Amino acid sequence: MGANENIIHGEIGSQGGRLDKALAEASGLSRERIKALMGEGRVTLGGKPASQASLKAVPGTPFAIDVPQAAPAEAVAQDLPLDVVYEDEDLIVIDKPAGLVVHPAAGNPDGTLVNALLHHCRGHLSGIGGVARPGIVHRIDKDTSGLLVVAKTDRAHEGLAAQFADHSIERAYRAVVAGRPTPSVGTVKGAIARSSTNRKKMAIVEDGRGKHAVTHYRTLEALKGASLIECRLETGRTHQVRVHMSSMGNVLLGDPVYGRTPSAIRPLLQELGFFRQALHAAELGFLHPVKKERVHFISPLPDDMRTLIDELRH
Repeated sequence: MGANENIIHGEIGSQGGRLDKALAEASGLSRERIKALMGEGRVTLGGKPASQASLKAVPGTPFAIDVPQAAPAEAVAQDLPLDVVYEDEDLIVIDKPAGLVVHPAAGNPDGTLVNALLHHCRGHLSGIGGVARPGIVHRIDKDTSGLLVVAKTDRAHEGLAAQFADHSIERAYRAVVAGRPTPSVGTVKGAIARSSTNRKKMAIVEDGRGKHAVTHYRTLEALKGASLIECRLETGRTHQVRVHMSSMGNVLLGDPVYGRTPSAIRPLLQELGFFRQALHAAELGFLHPVKKERVHFISPLPDDMRTLIDELRH
């Protein structure tokens, strides 16, 4: 296979099969990218335009794919500090501090993780969806700290997204909750959807409405009026840990949305200046989408949560 500027030339491999799959294997582009380029009339097969992804590929047929230069992302690159846990040409794992928004939005047009990644990865981002931007395959809340994986290439984006979709990503959180979860080890199941009374909140809803959600928790340490717990996510829904633990009556300390911190603990949070939910994404494991090796990362508790836990031990 050779490349002339942005045109990829090659031949369908001996495996045949669906055209989009065969072209992806032969070109190194993702199947979704192939389909999008077909829709734009940028793929030819034997010199003729190819627009049907499901056609049967004939081994040995020459093809050409015109890959346009990735358009610049709307978000601007900003030189912001990043705690990089792991990085290669396909993906990057970040240990995000509390207070950092992941993606630009109306209230946060810049100063986000995406702005920082555009600067950090400049010149090393593929055209994900035709745009030079980091592939955000999952998010953690602004005021939650911890591990986050971001795709740098189409292939990594597609592979990671598939693992999130089939719930094969390993994720564990540490949280400090009010009271004592009963039982001390257990599983919370409950479909989650946006609250019908408050659009800023998620809520447990009846089956058939919302998305299936499962959280496995265990108590790690009993504290003064609180508990340090671990939550392993079988699914990954918006605010899942916060919603599920609140539904048990064990609200996360400092959570401004899903319940009130007990009055006996509120003065301590004020004294420490702890004004976020006590939640940290501590473990992240997945199959590397390109290298096909299992990778696993651990992030220690940040200073503010360690200090809070130490104070609650007294």
